[in-house]
Amino acid sequence: MMDRKRIAAGNWKMHTLLNEGILLAGQLEQQWHDERVDMIVAPPFTHLDAVVRLLRNSPIQVAAQNCYSEPAGAYTGDISPVMLADLGVDQVIIGHSERREIFAETDALLREKVNGALSAGLGVIFCCGEPLEIREAGQQQTYVQGQLERSLFHLTADQLTQVVVAYEPIWAIGTGKTASPDQAQEMHGFIRILIEQQYDHSTSAGISILYGGSVKPGNAAELFAQPDVDGGLVGGASLKADDFLAIANALADSVS
Repeated sequence: MMDRKRIAAGNWKMHTLLNEGILLAGQLEQQWHDERVDMIVAPPFTHLDAVVRLLRNSPIQVAAQNCYSEPAGAYTGDISPVMLADLGVDQVIIGHSERREIFAETDALLREKVNGALSAGLGVIFCCGEPLEIREAGQQQTYVQGQLERSLFHLTADQLTQVVVAYEPIWAIGTGKTASPDQAQEMHGFIRILIEQQYDHSTSAGISILYGGSVKPGNAAELFAQPDVDGGLVGGASLKADDFLAIANALADSVS
């Protein structure tokens, strides 16, 4: 593996009340000290301020789960990337399959969200991945390539260094199914080749590509042993400190 960031990111989705989220963040803060892995937590919007304050002097970064593209304006109910940066948020997840599937977010909108987040100084965790019918038709690479081309590949190489790509096979999110290590490596390797073709080898080699899709303590080590899998975007297992720490430790153990 090249020398690039290994990342354990926990997406809490629409789970935990405020006190529960503070408790979870506190458990992680007390127990996580391994500099080989960047740990990121993504609480609900209602927890962001409290979690940022709690983790301010820790190595754990805080991400938002979503944002709008504009810095301000008449967009009732939405949150701007400038507001997130003002809170001290480090990253934002953009293009999660649930935003695409449930809330009909398009590649064009996600492109603008990426632009807005980067302009505000936020790092971006950009999600891509195919639904089951695309996988069964053998079109997964073409599908993911289109997502990257329409929402990410307009960026300069310098801008892309602020982006982490998260590959999420939609058929494996919250289903208990997991892409095999070979399937994960095949897509991660393909994404890295696409980045090299669009930019250059140095840029491609430096981009962290995470796997998201029912990552658990029991399968983490095998997934993270793959040469192009640089960590995980973890859903349900990130809601229990012991499980998430076990996943992060498996990632640290994979670093040579």
